[in-house]
Amino acid sequence: MRDFTEDLKALRVRLDEAHQYLRIDELTARQPQLEAESGRPDLWDDPDRARQVTGELSSVTADIELHADLGQRIEDAETLAELARELEDETQEPEIAAAIAGLARQFSELELRSLFSGEHDELDALVSVQAGEGGADAQDWAEMLERMFTRWAQAHGYDVEPVDRTEGSEAGISSAELIVRGRYAYGWLQSERGVHRLVRMSPFNAQGKRQTAFAALQVAPMLHEGDSGAIEIPDDEIEMQVFRASGAGGQHINKTSSAVRLIHKPTGIVVSCQVERSQLQNRGKALVMLQAKLAERREEERAAEMASIKGEQQRVGFGSQIRSYVLQPYQMVKDLRTEHETGNVEGVLDGDLDPFMEAWLRWQRASATAS
Repeated sequence: MRDFTEDLKALRVRLDEAHQYLRIDELTARQPQLEAESGRPDLWDDPDRARQVTGELSSVTADIELHADLGQRIEDAETLAELARELEDETQEPEIAAAIAGLARQFSELELRSLFSGEHDELDALVSVQAGEGGADAQDWAEMLERMFTRWAQAHGYDVEPVDRTEGSEAGISSAELIVRGRYAYGWLQSERGVHRLVRMSPFNAQGKRQTAFAALQVAPMLHEGDSGAIEIPDDEIEMQVFRASGAGGQHINKTSSAVRLIHKPTGIVVSCQVERSQLQNRGKALVMLQAKLAERREEERAAEMASIKGEQQRVGFGSQIRSYVLQPYQMVKDLRTEHETGNVEGVLDGDLDPFMEAWLRWQRASATAS
């Protein structure tokens, strides 16, 4: 009869570690507070606050129940192993081994959560794609990136809400903004912030020459009122412009000017929203997007200040791409920060980004530990 004692002890250690990084004690104290607030009859008088409370309650309850379920499954495996050992029943070995392997896999997936250390990692994300240098190829590349991140988000069960899109002058898009809604959307997608470089035989070049194109990605956490880091913007700092919303390729143009563009005068940051029916709704959504971008800018300035103190050289612009996607003369996607690479370019462009994101999270943790 195989001895599973050490395997089961290792699972107990991983369960104790999960208790720490899931913050089970903190969540257990928080749960009754959220339950009381969610039961208030006037909660839905403020829909945004109501969604925030019910969403947090759902996440807290899910984590508590997940930890309890893992503990129960370990206990069941321990009991089965002990009975099999006492009865010298070797026929139970496959079932015990399968239970231990299943738990180990689930812990491996769960342990990625321990890499999310930022205070906003659990939030929704505002994703902005901007074509850079490369003409029509860059605009086509920006649209390819938009599709890649949309496919990734959908594969993970996240909701993707397009809020603004500007068609390219020759092909693809000039820019696009999406809100990715789901737990840890920002935590995952922050790894993709930066400049992405594409090398391929250009379909827009009559000679079929190899072309390099760039597109930039910005990712900001969608902060709620009352969140740490939420920014209040005085009305006199915002210039609002209205225009007619249009569909893809100009196929449909509204008769009323319901689309809204907000310009933050002190920083020059511009956001637009044209997906809602009314100007008021578009302005409200655009304001939330502007707050997110200002919060992102503040974090970038803080990081740059810390880097300056440490004497680190910060590279800015299209010479500082984070990842290269090479389609010709060979096929490879390589992250220039983590050195993670793959030859499965088609899979990556179809949304298989998890290995790159996980590598970045581990690299980020190692960098923070080293400093």
